[in-house]
Amino acid sequence: MPHPTDVRTAEDEVVQLCSELIRIDTTNTGDPDTVTGEREAAEYVAAKLTEVGYEVETVESGAPRRDNVICRLEGADPDRGALLVHGHLDVVPADPAEWSVHPFSGAVQDGYVWGRGAVDMKDMVAMTLAVARRFKRDGVVPPRDIVFAFLADEEAGGKYGAGWLVEHRPDLFEGCTEAVGEVGGFSLTLGEEQRVYLIESAEKGIAWMRLRAKGKPGHGSFLHDDNAVTKVAEAVARLGNHTFPVTLTDTVRAFLERMAELTGVEFPEDDLEGALAKLGPIARIVGATIRDTANPTMLSAGYKANVIPSTAEAVVDCRVLPGREEAFLREVDELIGPDVTREWVTHLPPVETPFEGPLTEAMIAALRTEDPGAAAIPYMLSGGTDAKSFAELGMRCYGFAPLRLPPDLDFASLFHGIDERVPVDSLQFGARVLDTFLRNS
Repeated sequence: MPHPTDVRTAEDEVVQLCSELIRIDTTNTGDPDTVTGEREAAEYVAAKLTEVGYEVETVESGAPRRDNVICRLEGADPDRGALLVHGHLDVVPADPAEWSVHPFSGAVQDGYVWGRGAVDMKDMVAMTLAVARRFKRDGVVPPRDIVFAFLADEEAGGKYGAGWLVEHRPDLFEGCTEAVGEVGGFSLTLGEEQRVYLIESAEKGIAWMRLRAKGKPGHGSFLHDDNAVTKVAEAVARLGNHTFPVTLTDTVRAFLERMAELTGVEFPEDDLEGALAKLGPIARIVGATIRDTANPTMLSAGYKANVIPSTAEAVVDCRVLPGREEAFLREVDELIGPDVTREWVTHLPPVETPFEGPLTEAMIAALRTEDPGAAAIPYMLSGGTDAKSFAELGMRCYGFAPLRLPPDLDFASLFHGIDERVPVDSLQFGARVLDTFLRNS
């Protein structure tokens, strides 16, 4: 690693920072007893920040070794609302046998940085860390205070990360009125030189639901009309096969209108999926934001082949649009029927922020400093981020991790996917854009 005084810009070190972060295995299994590496990653980040002069606070959030690192850079106008820049240090599991390179190698080859977390989201963590270090080294004073937060447990809903901090340590985010985080600011190529950058301004709600049925236990060879497994299986099948109605939120309407202007493609509501398919791989993300979804993911029942159990359970991953929570639950209850109960495993509400104002203008201006023809439009994320927690503090939340991507890269497939990787030049582009954005926001 170059000495801090030898580094002139954020892009000089962002690739190495990303590679080194990936080498720290921060796998989040969702089970606190088997989570690994978050403390080591937090110690790495804290050391890089203190090396250039930041005063950092490391906070263990509700469970051993679930560490978060927070620091503040004072701005020129202390009366303005502060800006939070946040990223998570944990990653989802990866099986090395399925990968071309080891998922925790951080290999830099073939023009990419490879490994679990390369796009979700150690790329943005590296860009943020590189820019934060550059600002402190060079004495950059941003227009307003910037709070940098590097967080645990996002991949399991943030109970031991952002959610815990918002509940127990909101003082760390005092004065923050806006926030930027992951899954936005990446490019989609529409033509030879026409790129549009998707900025996340909304997220579906996360509603992981456990279904449970009770029945009469007994011998597997007898006749049974009160079988818990049958009840749950039928409820799961009805729910999993159900198609929820198309519902266009303000964010999705704005996305479709702007895409129609840029491409000339019409997006009629009676064939919306067909029209979206013309957008290529990104259609998987956008297509999941026009209706609620309920995907069964886990089943559990019984302990022996010839014993009918008294209970059976299933877990369903539900994602709910803003404004649809009550109607969604009514449909779910009709589908599962009276013999099956439901309870939340995780319940995080949807969020939606208007795509307007000086902050979004600063995003667009920063992108155009590096890509003069860039267009930027809002979109809704079908998944969830730590923005759900920070929105509870009244912050306007956006996803802005800028990346100029190759036209043929199926970016959506890399999230939680095999051979996750980020282009080296995209990382460097992102560091330059983020630097410009934070100096002018």
